[in-house]
Amino acid sequence: MAECATDMLVAAAGKMRDMAKPGAITYSRKVFINLVNLCRDTCTYCTYKKEPGDPMLSMLDPAQVLAIAEAGKKLRCTEALFVTGERPEQKYGQAGAWLRSLGHSSTVEYIREMSELVLEKTGLLPHTNAGSMTKKEMSALKDSNVSLGVMLETSSERLMGKGMPHEGAPSKNPKVRIKTLESAGELRMPMTTGLLVGIGETPQELVDSLFAIKQLHERYGHIQEVIMQNFAPKPETGMAQFPAAQPEYFLRAVAMARIIMPGMNVQVPPNLNPDAIGRYIDAGINDWGGISPVTIDHVNPEFPWPSIASVQKATEGRGRRLRARLPIYPEFLKGGFITSERLLQRIGLIADSSGLVREGYVND
Repeated sequence: MAECATDMLVAAAGKMRDMAKPGAITYSRKVFINLVNLCRDTCTYCTYKKEPGDPMLSMLDPAQVLAIAEAGKKLRCTEALFVTGERPEQKYGQAGAWLRSLGHSSTVEYIREMSELVLEKTGLLPHTNAGSMTKKEMSALKDSNVSLGVMLETSSERLMGKGMPHEGAPSKNPKVRIKTLESAGELRMPMTTGLLVGIGETPQELVDSLFAIKQLHERYGHIQEVIMQNFAPKPETGMAQFPAAQPEYFLRAVAMARIIMPGMNVQVPPNLNPDAIGRYIDAGINDWGGISPVTIDHVNPEFPWPSIASVQKATEGRGRRLRARLPIYPEFLKGGFITSERLLQRIGLIADSSGLVREGYVND
């Protein structure tokens, strides 16, 4: 009975996607710039955060950042994804000293400088995910970033409680994350957000979280994409023995995202689900997110990117075309979301009349 109900939900979601998003399934060809992976938060499922002295600690200087971006340019990437830990300078003296040596007092100031550098030197379009930010901080990035990202993960404050995944992560308080998303809406900044599914939320909390995103988008119209990410336990974390998100539960969550938000761009990362990506097309997704031919997924290094060719084969196997997009979706190129002439000029060199990457661009 449960399997039958899932099939019905998936079929309904697929039909809704076909009506609202009848075009190609998209992805963003990117480089992942792991600027600094110290973090003031501690989430019990995370392997991204590192401590001082860890051999995998990343604190990139401008030359290293530019080298990554230039490698991406050679392989026709269009997105420079900047990712950092949450305000590491507030917890680690080493992070504060590193920033001061680079002429900055905050991580966001340094992100702004590196966004400018990459944009001017390579033309890759910056997209930043640095956790919760203030309205002033996001405003400082508006002229150099075509979009920003912050995962809501869940709207359940219960998961902040003792022994729960976000107990040691004050920035993961849903109120903090929602405030960041609201401020971005007031700035008309295109935002990527999403949920981490299977970290202990109830089905009702999952649905409530989807409606929280829906309501934000209905109010501001700025949520460009919802990422549905399934929890997978990782060694040497507090949740190493916690069960992975059950495939059927996650599939239903993806379908619910489409049903609750019919016109939304809904994404499932293909590297976390390499053996089942066709089913997520059935369940209503229309995007695979960023895939890099250059850099690993530093947030989920245990899960290598699939080749773009293999994603294309799986997508075509479901009767859909695969198209490269920019880190800003076509519908957000209209309506005044991008006000920087420099960004608009660079977009014009890459995009076709539909707002996707020119089909010959990656092979020119």
